[in-house]
Amino acid sequence: MEQTKFVDVLLPLSVPNLYTYRVPRELSDDIETGKRVVVQFGGKRYYTAVVAQIHFSAPLKYEAKYVVSVLDEKPIITALQLQFWNWMASYYMCNPGDVLNAALPSCFRLASETNVLLNEARPDDNSQLSDDELLVVDALELQQVLSIAEVTKITQLKNVHPLIQELLKKGFVILEEELKQKYKPKVEPYVRFHESYHHEDSLRILFDDLSRAQKQLNAVMRLVELSKVLTDKPILVKKKVLEKEADVSGAIITQLAKKGIVEIVQQEVDRLQDGLVDWADEITYSEQQKTALIEIKEQFQSKNICLLHGVTGSGKTEVFIQLIADILAKGEQVLYLMPEIALTGQMINRLKKHFGNKVGVYHSKFNQQERVELWNKVLDGNSYQVVLGARSSLFLPFTKLGLIIVDEEHESSFKQYDPAPRYHAKDAALMLAQSHEAKVLLGSATPAIESYWNAQKGNYGLVNMHKRFGGVQMPEIWCADLEKETKRKTMQGHFSSMLIEHMEATIEAGEQIILFQNRRGYAPTTTCTACGWVPQCKNCDISLTFHKYYNYLNCHYCGHHEPLVHKCPACGHVGVKQTGFGTEKIEEQLQELFPKWRIARMDFDTTRQKHGHSKIIEQFENRQVDVLVGTQMVTKGLDFDHVGLVGVLNADQIINFPDFRSFERAYQLLTQVAGRAGRKKKRGKVIVQTFQPNHWVIQQVIAGNYEALYKQEILERKNVMYPPFVRMVKITCKAKDRNATIVGSDALALLLKRRFGSRVLGPEFPSVERVRTYYQRQLLLKLPRSKSLPEQKQYIQDCIDELKAAKNHKVARWVIDVDPI
Repeated sequence: MEQTKFVDVLLPLSVPNLYTYRVPRELSDDIETGKRVVVQFGGKRYYTAVVAQIHFSAPLKYEAKYVVSVLDEKPIITALQLQFWNWMASYYMCNPGDVLNAALPSCFRLASETNVLLNEARPDDNSQLSDDELLVVDALELQQVLSIAEVTKITQLKNVHPLIQELLKKGFVILEEELKQKYKPKVEPYVRFHESYHHEDSLRILFDDLSRAQKQLNAVMRLVELSKVLTDKPILVKKKVLEKEADVSGAIITQLAKKGIVEIVQQEVDRLQDGLVDWADEITYSEQQKTALIEIKEQFQSKNICLLHGVTGSGKTEVFIQLIADILAKGEQVLYLMPEIALTGQMINRLKKHFGNKVGVYHSKFNQQERVELWNKVLDGNSYQVVLGARSSLFLPFTKLGLIIVDEEHESSFKQYDPAPRYHAKDAALMLAQSHEAKVLLGSATPAIESYWNAQKGNYGLVNMHKRFGGVQMPEIWCADLEKETKRKTMQGHFSSMLIEHMEATIEAGEQIILFQNRRGYAPTTTCTACGWVPQCKNCDISLTFHKYYNYLNCHYCGHHEPLVHKCPACGHVGVKQTGFGTEKIEEQLQELFPKWRIARMDFDTTRQKHGHSKIIEQFENRQVDVLVGTQMVTKGLDFDHVGLVGVLNADQIINFPDFRSFERAYQLLTQVAGRAGRKKKRGKVIVQTFQPNHWVIQQVIAGNYEALYKQEILERKNVMYPPFVRMVKITCKAKDRNATIVGSDALALLLKRRFGSRVLGPEFPSVERVRTYYQRQLLLKLPRSKSLPEQKQYIQDCIDELKAAKNHKVARWVIDVDPI
């Protein structure tokens, strides 16, 4: 007798455990690890779950429900993926369902929707029904099935659930849970000849018959050419292509179909192909690049991770391309991670010029349908052998992964903040590569202190590229002293006389300018000049930023916005002014000072649309823009040929930030933005506007001395025990009541200090106490590397679970961030 199968499944819910379900005998042969199944969980809700394990043991603490159905013919998730997801849930102290929700495109997760149906055994007498109830019953007699949304639309009621409950009680309706598959393959109409016209003789007769219908004849003759109907391998022709080539309307082709001459068939098409790219010429490598390639391969002989420390413009990308080619020659896959969507447009073109349609792209601007198609192609293992993507591409179903490249590895954009899992893509990439027995190459002009420390310790290989490609010199960097210029009254708006002078000279020389301001919007603060009132977000303890283009005040934490006020609501004074400046204000001031210059802005506001980044970058590359004003987006890895000048409008904002990484980040940001200047034939210039021109970080940026920065930072971190000498965990207690936040965080600190003592810092309120109506108070733990990390994390989790179970802490929420940055 066949044993009853049970499956442990991953649910798309933030629950701590896997759940066990019984497999019906009729589904026993279909069940496999990595397939999706439909299961009921709680009440009458149905979910798409993923089979994580198959066994023959019934659960001891509850009665297993049955699996409802199996959705996939073959597994869509690999064993290595499940292993990777399990590690991520464990390491980043989150629930397995959190990882599943982050990993799986939403189109793979079916939506459970309640449908209302007529009860066949309903009463004959409708007189007991109210007007709204009668409306629903009449609609059901016509339509048979209505969704909750459709019932709401018919009745115009905000809450239709009491109405439906009343109809249920009276026996007029029943409810059905319908699972809707969200993913639909994209289809397009194609045209082919009916099989009776696959011969020359039949086509000659057809030409004669259509001699008086010239447009139909044109369409038929063009279709003969395009479809290759007289060859051994005729092909389908896109209907819209035939219309264009034959210069006919769709109605003409429809007439041919009605006559039985052609057939119109719906064919599934690939959403991801976006046109052909001209193939690149063979790369000519410099001696430095050749040496770097040899050294990287040598390092990979003994180490799985290598750090490529190459200055901006040294030609790291060409080294990456050759390494990718070597991996593809072995029949393996490559994951190329980038920190910003803004970079992928340029990089995808460069990679496609070398590897054609073997290159796929995956990031958050892609819609869910496109994500599913790329997922399936990566799983296939042959269609997309190179995947270029942001951090979410780590979750794709690689089957033959040979190399992971993490470009700009120092970038904080690789860290996921909300929701869980709060993972760092670089660190997760190391674990993913380990499970695939693949190599990892980290690339940066300004490596993270932790990465360089690992390289110095011999944990990673280290390869250096200290010269720019083609002998181009590093840019000249000068400081504009804002204190002196302000006293002398030589500032024009937010531009120093030094910056103005060099901008004018750059434009006269036919070159382009990039201006960097690390704050978007028009003005960070709006203030009443009489009483000092400042508009605050109603959900967060933060002032609202004025966005002039939209003419509203916006919160950059929760998205709340409201109209700009001109009369102070506190004292009634008509004198509200904006102080500070963001990218929008810089753009406006530039247009006022230089009306003939072509100016563009690249920040979150101007790049909301799917192709927003690539359009702005394309315009700048094609020299349709003279000056590009932007936030951090303009600092990261973009490669432009004609940038003569880069201006940093306020370096002090970056340096004076209350964080132990602030100097490291300031050096990285200033060096990266400076690297956009003079990348081809001519030495570029950089003007850094600052009130602290002699600050040691700025001086190291001018000198290009990463080693000096590293030595200073690593010494300070060792003295005060910060990463890489300890591991850090940040725990945030959140509640809508401020006092509950204080009580909860104090209670947790007391429990943690029993084991970790002085390694527990806080709790403290952050600079912004309340975000999205929740007060937050934070603790920081420094965990010694010498002790078991899983054991220490388990103690932390046990402490939090103890508080969750206590009645006086029920309103508190706990957010755990492992390796915060």
